[in-house]
Amino acid sequence: QVHLVESGGGLVQAGSSLRLSCALSGRPWNNYALGWFRQAPGKERDFVAGINWNGGRTDYADSVKGRFTISRDNAKDTVDLQMGNLKPEDTAVYYCAARDSRATPFTIVTTTAGYQYWGQGTQVTVSS
Repeated sequence: QVHLVESGGGLVQAGSSLRLSCALSGRPWNNYALGWFRQAPGKERDFVAGINWNGGRTDYADSVKGRFTISRDNAKDTVDLQMGNLKPEDTAVYYCAARDSRATPFTIVTTTAGYQYWGQGTQVTVSS
């Protein structure tokens, strides 16, 4: 059974750093691209960062470029999101997601429809 479990969320002050982690289980993940999305109250779920199957390619939303870093460890089946210089507008539930990328191994998909598996989310709240 497939599981994606996020951890590391919390309440922090603006300017702080936070590291989210997502543990994947239930199948081999080496051929899967991974991503982080976030959803603020009353808003759609938006792309934050993505990484291809071997970590060779990454992509970020403009709003987080230079502040967030996505990484993965295929030996441990984890994907992390290092978040720095956090702002109140980063407040949201953060979700990790996985998509089978065997057909397009170097493409970073930025839409929710492109991902087959999702975690339950972890709340990040940034106070001003």
